[in-house]
Amino acid sequence: MSTYDYIIVGAGSAGCVMANRLSANPKNQVLLLEAGPEDRNYWIHVPVGYGKNVSNTAVNWCMESEPEEYLYGQRYFLPRGKVLGGSSSINGMVYVRGQVEDYDQWAQMGCRGWSYDDVLPYFRKAEHNERGESEIHGVGGPLGVSDVIDKSIIYDAMIEAGQEIGIPYNDDINGRVQEGIGYHQATIRDGKRCSTAVAYLNPAKKRPNLRVEADAQAKHVIFEGKRAVGVAYDRKGTPQEARAGTSVILCGGAFASPQLLELSGVGQPERLKDLGIAVTHELPGVGENLQDHFVVRMRWRIKNAETLNERVHGLRALGEGIKYYLQRKGALTLPTLPIGAFVRTRPELATPDVQFQIFPGSYKAIEDRKLDKEPGVTNGVTMLRLEGRGHVHAKSADPKAQPGIWHNMLATENDRRTTIAGMWMARRMMEAPAMQPYMSFEMTPGPEAQDDDAFLEYARRTGASNWHPAGTCKMGTDPMAVVDPSLKVHGLDGLRVVDASVMPNVVCGNTNAPTIMIAEKAADMILAS
Repeated sequence: MSTYDYIIVGAGSAGCVMANRLSANPKNQVLLLEAGPEDRNYWIHVPVGYGKNVSNTAVNWCMESEPEEYLYGQRYFLPRGKVLGGSSSINGMVYVRGQVEDYDQWAQMGCRGWSYDDVLPYFRKAEHNERGESEIHGVGGPLGVSDVIDKSIIYDAMIEAGQEIGIPYNDDINGRVQEGIGYHQATIRDGKRCSTAVAYLNPAKKRPNLRVEADAQAKHVIFEGKRAVGVAYDRKGTPQEARAGTSVILCGGAFASPQLLELSGVGQPERLKDLGIAVTHELPGVGENLQDHFVVRMRWRIKNAETLNERVHGLRALGEGIKYYLQRKGALTLPTLPIGAFVRTRPELATPDVQFQIFPGSYKAIEDRKLDKEPGVTNGVTMLRLEGRGHVHAKSADPKAQPGIWHNMLATENDRRTTIAGMWMARRMMEAPAMQPYMSFEMTPGPEAQDDDAFLEYARRTGASNWHPAGTCKMGTDPMAVVDPSLKVHGLDGLRVVDASVMPNVVCGNTNAPTIMIAEKAADMILAS
């Protein structure tokens, strides 16, 4: 049995950061375990290749929700990265930090040291922003953050249309004010995806004090009394154990981290007993407080302008491939959302409650994202502050079995009203004067949807998770908190959780950048201690 100072479970958006920062001190012996393979899949590294891996079980867990009560019992698709880099290797690469108020609220909830001013240095530390250094942005960090280089007349028209319905233009939605419409930045460097495996892990792999084991499925944390002392795992089918002299750090994400805690005997005693798992430590908050964003995708057929649809079919696709190979330019450099908006559905709100995730193409099934051949655009109308709360729990003692995932989307009247209001705003934007030369017709929900009831019906039939799960090992000091503000698991020694599951409230926006920030801050706290 090998012994290390730190064992990190999960080489995703957080785990790769932790492996880099902790192994930077040559005195620290670090083991990084990842259930998936190395990130050798070609389409991981081509930005538009996200469409190839969105349902590729070789690098994606391809999970599924339990039936959602308020969505007519539908079970929706939940991709999660199963590869070095985790979900940062298969996501849409959109760089969004969230609102200033998100982090200030964390601090007000008892998570001292996590206000916006506390976390801003770690956002800056992580990034190398091609716009240069500022009060908000950093240069010299591992994570490449760049502007969209492949622009289109349709993007500018949609930005203008947003302004025509009252959405202010915002050149940097990651500044101190999030509200507005404009171009996104993306985790793309030199025309290639900059996952945390590329940004953080690759530069650290040559260190003799860091061992990276892919294809290593964690089974449970090993405890001696109330102290975590190691991890049991299978590597390519062979049972193994490793000891941790200082700390075991779970970085599996909002689904896998609470599941692994439960498989290790940490959680709600009755649930553990039902699975035949001996109780190590009672902790009622494990797996509770699941939060996410709810998205309803509205689609339009476009005329008089190019979209991604036409550029990835036939000879055009071949030309785009050649352009990418020779110049690192063209359609293949695009993130999922070249532009987007954060809007308030009611004027009395202090900050945005809805995100417009504007994709420059259209497709029928989210599971494969097979693009239409005719030009189209999609606006994913996304609820940022759902009141409904869900939970994630192990359904089996088998670590390879998917946990049960219940979101409770659209469980409250306010969530339903916000969804409807966001859909009306999206339609108004597409019908604004700036879009008239380009808008052919609304594909879904379609012109027959002319009242709130029709919009709500469409949302219930087709809406789903926006793949931003958080909160299931929440940070705090209340009885349902799983970790304290230093991310140590309450009541246990030698065990921390570092990933999106520790967010007490999910941030208003995409979660990859905030997860990287959490890991940067956690590494600093661990090294300081």
